[in-house]
Amino acid sequence: MNRRDFLLKTGLFALGAQIPGAIAGNFATAIAGTGKVNLKIGYLPITDHLLLISAFREKFRNLTIQPVRFSSWPENAEALKAGAIDGSFLLTPMSLALREKGAPIKVVYLGHRNGSAITVKNDGTINRIEDLKGKTIAVPSQFSTHNILLRKILADKGLDAARDVRIIDMPPPEMVVALASGRIHGYIVAEPFGVQAEERHVGKVLMLSKEIWQNHICCVLNLREQVIRAYPEAVQELVGGLSRTAAFIESNPVQAAAESQQLLGQKPQIIERVLTTPKDRLAFTNLVPDLADFTATRSLMAKFGLPGTKTDLGTYIDSSFAKRALQHA
Repeated sequence: MNRRDFLLKTGLFALGAQIPGAIAGNFATAIAGTGKVNLKIGYLPITDHLLLISAFREKFRNLTIQPVRFSSWPENAEALKAGAIDGSFLLTPMSLALREKGAPIKVVYLGHRNGSAITVKNDGTINRIEDLKGKTIAVPSQFSTHNILLRKILADKGLDAARDVRIIDMPPPEMVVALASGRIHGYIVAEPFGVQAEERHVGKVLMLSKEIWQNHICCVLNLREQVIRAYPEAVQELVGGLSRTAAFIESNPVQAAAESQQLLGQKPQIIERVLTTPKDRLAFTNLVPDLADFTATRSLMAKFGLPGTKTDLGTYIDSSFAKRALQHA
C-alpha cells in the first residue's frame, strides 16, 4: 500500500473536510464581561482523557474548559486541524502525522502513561501472544500507539503483523460488542474497554500495555498555535490545572473515579478498577512532554511504516508551560 492509499484508508488524507456541526465555530472566544477565555478541548470517553475532570473541579481565573466529546479518532483529529476546537487529547502518532501535514499545533502536556490492554475472546483459545496468529485484532486507528504496541509485541514473538494477523480499525466504543458478537478475536485500546470486557465476561486481558513498553506515552494534549500565542496566561493556567488534577487522581483514585462519570459516562467502579488494579495500569505521573518519549515513538512509527516521522520535534514540543506548572506546584 502506498502512502496516498494509506492516508485515504485511515481517514487522514483530507482532515478537516467533515466537521461535526455541533462544534463548528471560531477558535477560543473571550466570554463577555468575565475576562475569561473559553477553550474547546476534544476528547474520547476513555480513561486516558481523565485529566479533563479538571473542567469541573478547578476554579480557573482566566478560562473555562468546554470538553467536546467524540466517538472516533478521525472526527477528533479533523476538528482539531480545522480549528473547530482549540485543543485535543490526541494519539501521539496521529498528532505527529497532523503536524507533518502542516497542522498548526503544539503538544503542551501528556495525557497519561500506560493505560491500554490487549483484550481477547474469553473462550480459552487465546492464551498467549503467539495465539493471535490468524486472528482479527482491532486497533482504534492505524495512527495509534496501540497499533505500534501491537506490532511491536507481535514482532517480539516472531509474528509478522502484515502476514500473520489481520489488523483493522474500529472506534473504541464498538470494540466490546464486536468481541462479544465474534466479529473480532481481540483488540488493543485504552481502558476502560479491557475492564468492561472482563466485567461482562466476554473477554479477558491478555496483556497490559505497560508489559509491552513500560511507561509509554499515548495520548497528548495538542493546542492550536494561535491559541498559545493569543492566550498564554490561559494556557499556563490550563496546564497548571491539569497538573494538579494528575496529582489528585494519583492520590485519590476512588474519588477521581466517582468524579469521572460526568466526563466518561462509565460506572465509577469500572474506572476505579482501571486506576487501582494494578496501581500503575494507568499512570498520571511525569507528564512533562519530553523529547526522548517522542523520539522513541517516532522511531517505532518509522519501523512500521507510519507517516509522521518527518515532524520537527523541536518545533512541535512546547514543554515550557508544564515545566512552569511543576515549579509552582
